[in-house]
Amino acid sequence: MTYFWNHFFDALIPICICVVLPTLVIWLIGRVRQNETNRKAEIMLKALDNGAIIDSDFFKGLSGSKTIKERLLGRLTGASVTGVLGLALILVALIPDWPGEWVLYDSPAPMLVILGGILLAIGIALFIVYFTGKKLMAKEIVSEEKQILGEK
Repeated sequence: MTYFWNHFFDALIPICICVVLPTLVIWLIGRVRQNETNRKAEIMLKALDNGAIIDSDFFKGLSGSKTIKERLLGRLTGASVTGVLGLALILVALIPDWPGEWVLYDSPAPMLVILGGILLAIGIALFIVYFTGKKLMAKEIVSEEKQILGEK
């Protein structure tokens, strides 16, 4: 019976990290946004009751305030990070005579190559998205920059 519990607790930690933690983070972000919207709605209702003039941009959140250029640069950053991590994992897997072994595998090299390949593929895809978006959205980026400079 102790064998079962030892393996149960060994499996519980990755499950908590991979399933429970991201779920809690997403729930917390949603809860914060919902509370912000509720507070804004209360303020809006009180303003309507008092007959005040209401700004139409009141409910615009910070998430919509990113420019096209900022979103593209975020993708470039993500592409760089995932690409470098993928290459690093592949290079580490190619080092001969790995010092030590994991419990489930004879060597961690195949798993590292697979994980590195996945990260490298994601990085390459994000690079493609960045360069394609930069080319396709060039006019919109210029007009958005002119609009921002015109407002300030």
